[in-house]
Amino acid sequence: MNSFFARKYVVQGIFIVIILILLSRLFYIQVISDEYFLSAENNVIRRLPIYPARGVILDRNNKILTQNEPVYDLMLIPREVKPFDTLKFCELIGIDKKGFDKRFKKAKNYSPYKASIFEKQLSVQTYASFQEKLSEFPGFYVQKRTVRRYPDSIAAHFLGYIGEVNQKVIERSKGFYSQSDYHGITGIERSYEELLRGQRGVSNFMVDALNRPQGKYAEGKYDTVAVSGENLISSLDKDLQKFGEQLMQNKIGSIVAIEPATGEILSFVSSPTYDPNLMVGRQRGNNYMELLNDPYKPMFVRPIQAEYPPGSIFKLVNALIAQQYGLINENTVFSCPGGYRYGRKGFMGCTHVHGAVALRKSISESCNTYYGYAYSRMIDFAGMRPVNAFKRWRNSVSAFGVGSKLGIDLPGERNGLLPSDELYTKRFKSDRWGSAFTISLSIGQGELGITPLQMANIAAIVANRGFFYKPHLIKAIGENKIIKEEFVKKNDAGIKPQYFKTVIDGMSDVVNQPNGTAWYSKIVDIEMCGKTGTVQNPHGKDHSVFIAFAPRDNPKIAIAVVVENAGYGSTWSAPIASLMVEKYIKKSISRPQIYVDRILEANLLPGAAVKSKPKNKSVSDSIAAKQINTPKKDNVKNE
Repeated sequence: MNSFFARKYVVQGIFIVIILILLSRLFYIQVISDEYFLSAENNVIRRLPIYPARGVILDRNNKILTQNEPVYDLMLIPREVKPFDTLKFCELIGIDKKGFDKRFKKAKNYSPYKASIFEKQLSVQTYASFQEKLSEFPGFYVQKRTVRRYPDSIAAHFLGYIGEVNQKVIERSKGFYSQSDYHGITGIERSYEELLRGQRGVSNFMVDALNRPQGKYAEGKYDTVAVSGENLISSLDKDLQKFGEQLMQNKIGSIVAIEPATGEILSFVSSPTYDPNLMVGRQRGNNYMELLNDPYKPMFVRPIQAEYPPGSIFKLVNALIAQQYGLINENTVFSCPGGYRYGRKGFMGCTHVHGAVALRKSISESCNTYYGYAYSRMIDFAGMRPVNAFKRWRNSVSAFGVGSKLGIDLPGERNGLLPSDELYTKRFKSDRWGSAFTISLSIGQGELGITPLQMANIAAIVANRGFFYKPHLIKAIGENKIIKEEFVKKNDAGIKPQYFKTVIDGMSDVVNQPNGTAWYSKIVDIEMCGKTGTVQNPHGKDHSVFIAFAPRDNPKIAIAVVVENAGYGSTWSAPIASLMVEKYIKKSISRPQIYVDRILEANLLPGAAVKSKPKNKSVSDSIAAKQINTPKKDNVKNE
């Protein structure tokens, strides 16, 4: 009997031990070990994100500026990897053994059982040869996505570039982005990211232990479709942009061209520029560092980030404001003996003795003396304390879009600089100062800082006789061609239309009369109205500046050109602007080829010798060259 009970307890004990062993094993499998989790999650069902095609960016005539190109990310799940021919693997995807070890270690540190990118952006050609051998490399699979391609390699600063999101971007997106997603970093790609990016989808696949697809999971019941990003129609004219970048090759500066009637930017050139395709692909990091270390700063967006004293183009603003105040008119005459005397010993020189000068001539021949007197009237003889007159003048200047962001649809725009009365009161330790203390502002020098975009906007205001639309680069959004409301709002510059006629007469004379400072930039059959400027540069040779619009009636284009360290506005900026204007309006160039070659072949980079005489000149070309190379000097550099 006792023996029976003993055996009973032994058998029960055995069963209890077996049950405990089974429970322990079950606990190990479900809680501790990831072996079956990996099998279920990665060997049976693979959830692949479907990256949407980013929205295409077109020019104003529906020509492609940027498009999408398929690439393939090579994914890795470290715990699924089994021994394979590493050297053969490296050869197929174009890396070395050291690179393989580094990538594998990084993936393993991230997670032994979660997929991560082993190698980004395999080309179609690389993927085609690798795909045939994929089954030989367990633990690896390929994920398709698209990257940008720029067929004409232009407009890099306008378009911007995309790159992989970092942790901060992921956190700010509140779950939209995840690791390995791309987003716009600069340019239009960044400004319109939410429209361009689209919406990711998910595809669930069944795969076997050899990583071979076995079809859709649940017949695609749990899949979601990717939604492509919105297409954007930009305001840029592709042909004009390409021509502008050619003209600015080997030069530092900007071209900004605006359609005055809409505020649409026709050309946005920042020079030196770079091929936007350099910011795509597996060499992107190396290319970025080279561009970043380039002494000419090709990644600096000069049209909205460079600030210059405007020089004599600012005389247009002072001429209009002084008329608006009723302090001068078209018949107001000042005597120019070769400069303007102010205070006890102050003297602001002029390059010519102009004699008696009226408003129209003061613009066409760029007389500094005239604007010394005009500015003095606005500050010292305005019927109020000079400091208050200066405040009024400053408010009037700011209405032209000077000293604050215009709100272009690009990141990184700078305000420029429009000095305040507080600045001068602090500097002079009193608010009892007058025009003599700030006389450089009369001719666009001193503490003023204006971006090329703001210069072009001033030209657009004059072209429109007193108003402007916010300059912008995207004309319409999506299939419905939506236009942002802020881009159709008219902004008043605060000047009555009747005060523009004499100013525009003077601007026309600048280009179309022999005594004008930009006579050699005249365009046959097009009345272009412009103003030259030569901006003092304390760090080297002066900057060449020119603004203009054309035609005079119903203007189609307003433009600003800045060429750094190039000297007179009439010598370089004005010819570049005139070629751009003719190209846009006529769609061709009627000037002799030597005129164009002089610009195209010139190297104005600091330290470079200027090359402006092309080879194989005919006799007639030699005459043209003589005319082109002896422009009339504008009278700006006197401050």
